[in-house]
Amino acid sequence: MTETMRVIVIDRPGGPEVLEIHDDWPRPELAPARVLIRVMAFGLNRGELYTRLGHSPSVEFPRVLGIECAGIVEAAPDTDFEPGQTVIATTGGMGRAYDGGYAEFTSVPAAHVHAVETTLDWTQLAAVPEVFHTAWGALELSLGIEAGQSLLIRGGSSAVGLVAADYARAKGLTVLSTTRDPAKARRLREFGVDHVVIDDGNIAPTVRGIVPDGVDAMLDLVGTKVIADSFGCMRIGGTLCMAGLLGGEWAIADFAPGAVIPSTTKFTYFSSSSTPMQTAALQGYLDGLADGRYRLPLVRVFGFNDIQAAHACMESNQAVGKIVVSVV
Repeated sequence: MTETMRVIVIDRPGGPEVLEIHDDWPRPELAPARVLIRVMAFGLNRGELYTRLGHSPSVEFPRVLGIECAGIVEAAPDTDFEPGQTVIATTGGMGRAYDGGYAEFTSVPAAHVHAVETTLDWTQLAAVPEVFHTAWGALELSLGIEAGQSLLIRGGSSAVGLVAADYARAKGLTVLSTTRDPAKARRLREFGVDHVVIDDGNIAPTVRGIVPDGVDAMLDLVGTKVIADSFGCMRIGGTLCMAGLLGGEWAIADFAPGAVIPSTTKFTYFSSSSTPMQTAALQGYLDGLADGRYRLPLVRVFGFNDIQAAHACMESNQAVGKIVVSVV
């Protein structure tokens, strides 16, 4: 194994053109309690787009992006991992605090690496980590979903939205999900959505027409831009979890909690970066994908050399699902 590797680097904020391939980037050195992973494929995420555009002030350039990957353990000193194991890695500072998965190799803290057994191929496996982590964490840990409840997903045509709908369907919930594009409604229904709501920025009247008392739980992936309208969709005492910022606004302007949050209704947040994923939950989901209980959100696969086109595709919102880049 050589001491250098191929990577995709950005050295300044900008459009897809700032993603440059380097053939001689230093390979990560072995370090205690970290897993050196030979990356086979990685998924694209909106957070990487925001970092590329310069909206992650803590990130220093040059930086190899990538908050997730799927690959093979190359070495893992002082850990329980063994060379040759199939693993996925997600968050834990990847692609932000240190170089991430847009590379032939990445070194990740062991706490954020998960050994799995699966018959999925590399691109299929790479479509899973971050979308499942976010959907599972928001639905199970933040919302505590239960069979028989109603769930509204705002931003439902995103990869996380599709996985969340599919997961909730399997758990026995009635699922409402939004999209701004009526052409995407069929895709949402394929992932278990019972009621598709076209999002024009004011969906509360439509949701109330379907669930008059308001929904029990809501996963809001659009974020602060529509927060007041989202609370208008909730039943008294329900729970709204924000877990995304597809709307592009980071703060709530002139936020007065008493005027926006109905009394006794709960408001929570889920961040995959600060909440570890359970390996058992991930393995159960992979098993469900393999046996057909769940649907895979993968829609586009690009080659390593086509990273600029892959980012352009993500930024244009063309893909209704997960975009993956194959490294091999």
